[in-house]
Amino acid sequence: MATTLTAGNLVVKITESLTVNGKNYGNENTLTIATVKEPDLRIVTVPTSEKTLIAFGAAIGAGTYVESDVRYIRITNKDGTNFVTLNIEGDASTDFSVRLDPGASFLIISSSATGVVDYADISGATLEDLTAIKATADTADVDVELFVVVA
Repeated sequence: MATTLTAGNLVVKITESLTVNGKNYGNENTLTIATVKEPDLRIVTVPTSEKTLIAFGAAIGAGTYVESDVRYIRITNKDGTNFVTLNIEGDASTDFSVRLDPGASFLIISSSATGVVDYADISGATLEDLTAIKATADTADVDVELFVVVA
């Protein structure tokens, strides 16, 4: 079956606006990721026990994306009070965790054809494939917004 989808360009703009003592310190950075065709946007409720948000592998499946095809991931904490801990896991068990405060976003961007293959390593300089992103809410359930874009 031939696809009827037409690929598009994802344009990511990060805008900072800050004026201190009449001086503007803001900036805007724009990145265009070409030829993407599979956007996935959803809200997930994260409990106070660890939950897998996204998995990466060689084949697609429920909640699993082909690791070499992932181009953009945004995880935004939609809660107004509680933080979420994100655990980004690699295939050699060299995970790293980050705190995602209320209203904050965490981005993973791979504009290359490698996706999240050879992407991160917390213990040294040998990059490894991402295998999953998991989350744990701090003191109460937290809604997070996931936006994943695949080539």
